Amino acid sequence: QVQLVESGGGLVQPGGSLRLSCAASGFAFNRYVMAGLSWYRQGPGKERELVATSTSAGGATITADSVKGRFTISRDNAKKTLYLQMNNLKPEDTAVYYCHAVSYPNNFWGQGTQVTVSS
Repeated sequence: QVQLVESGGGLVQPGGSLRLSCAASGFAFNRYVMAGLSWYRQGPGKERELVATSTSAGGATITADSVKGRFTISRDNAKKTLYLQMNNLKPEDTAVYYCHAVSYPNNFWGQGTQVTVSS
């Protein structure tokens, strides 16, 4: 049973930083290495949006224009953990952040972690 558990969310002031983690369990190591891993977020009253993706080939893509230059996605395959480093946070970054993994033919979601940016 694959499980994704996010952590690292919380309340932070504008301009602050947070690092989110997504720890995978129940994932065979080789399948984790080949998985496409992403961070999504869903703000209040908004649709869920793709923030960033880490591909099995080692590529890292920041998809959301609003976070380019501020967020960085990375992965540690040995620890089966995905990260999202978020710098210079803004109130509009307030959302529940979700980890997503694609391991064909399956895909998995974490339960989400709340990030609130407010003074």
